[in-house]
Amino acid sequence: MDQRDAILSRLLDLHPKKIDLSLGRIERLLEAIGRPDLTLPPVIHVAGTNGKGSTLAFMRAILEAAGARVHVYTSPHLLRFNERIRLAAPGGGKLVDDKTLTQVLELCERANGAQPVTFFEITTAAAFHLFASTPADWLLLETGLGGRFDATNVISSPKATVITSVSLDHQEFLGETVEKIAFEKAGIFKRGAPAVIGFQSGGAKRILEREARRVGAPRIVAGEDFQIFEENGRLVFEDARGLLDLPAPRLPGRHQHQNAAGAIAALRAAIPEISIDAIEAGLRKAEWPARLQRLSIGHVLDLAPVGAEFWIDGGHNEDGGRVLAEAMAEFEEKNPRPLVLICGAQTTKDITALLRHFVGLVRTVVAVPVEGEHKSWAPEDVASAARSQGMEARAAAGVEEALALVREAALGQSPRILVAGSLYLAASVLALNGSRIE
Repeated sequence: MDQRDAILSRLLDLHPKKIDLSLGRIERLLEAIGRPDLTLPPVIHVAGTNGKGSTLAFMRAILEAAGARVHVYTSPHLLRFNERIRLAAPGGGKLVDDKTLTQVLELCERANGAQPVTFFEITTAAAFHLFASTPADWLLLETGLGGRFDATNVISSPKATVITSVSLDHQEFLGETVEKIAFEKAGIFKRGAPAVIGFQSGGAKRILEREARRVGAPRIVAGEDFQIFEENGRLVFEDARGLLDLPAPRLPGRHQHQNAAGAIAALRAAIPEISIDAIEAGLRKAEWPARLQRLSIGHVLDLAPVGAEFWIDGGHNEDGGRVLAEAMAEFEEKNPRPLVLICGAQTTKDITALLRHFVGLVRTVVAVPVEGEHKSWAPEDVASAARSQGMEARAAAGVEEALALVREAALGQSPRILVAGSLYLAASVLALNGSRIE
């Protein structure tokens, strides 16, 4: 175990894993390390249930296309913790290196002493220290959980805030209804900072608008203040300033059109002079691993049936299942193939709610466990949930065995394979594939 892994393991072991949402602990720790949160570059703060990371990826690509230096903070990571902290650098950012990460984590560990603190709080403090000490023009900041009491919400004066799609997830911490969850997410709104409210369903929109009004945050609401539609394979964005005729986003799936629109709306609010050329270039360039990512090379392609189309996605809740199923239906319409869903999930997730969207689309489901310290649904439980919806399903001990079952199945032609249900499962496929994230 190297120094970086040793200190990360130590922080996980020494500090409570139980999430107790509060800002008091991180405020104390930030004070102990010199209040780096007060000297950060201009911040765009993003919360939501689904689409946060993709929205940040679009903003980063657009800003870098405009020549800006951009820090990015996201979570969780897929293969290495370093992925959470991207530091601005000429020609595009770079992930924090192991030596720098180890040094800043040790600094925060010493400053914290024996005080109670969560893993996310102490690593967020470390990230803020790095962001404050490395020159940049912007910091794109993603919440970890919720918003109101999220460790990132010590930021008092963001240049803009964004709430992406809100749906049921993490109910044990955020509340049992979409309205309660939306209230927690809205905690990032700040007086005077434009509040971009992305495309919402259910009662979330009403709560988000109410909270923005309450704190005095100017509202920019999807479907009202900005619109999108497709025309001749392109994305048309419209707001009060006019129409933008843009290329379709590089990230696949129609839900990414909505994420791109939220990113554009936020940047046009924070930087009115942002150029159309930069927006176009950013949409063409944006990347975000394990979000409807197609694997075209690597070990898993050797394990899959010859000619298979292979996709992975970290979608793990009902809304994630919905947008994934919509994307698969669109793919099927353009290029019919039998769809195989390799699925696994944590026991905190409603696997039946995710699976129900695939009824009528999937030829077969192969259920697998999710590796890691979290508790995973047993594959047979996932398979049973699929069967209860009328889908053919089998259980496997892991992704390699699942792919062996797919190879043996009488599908008639090379299948379209989708791995979904958990970011941790998507990460294990990337690791098996020999992929790297830079």
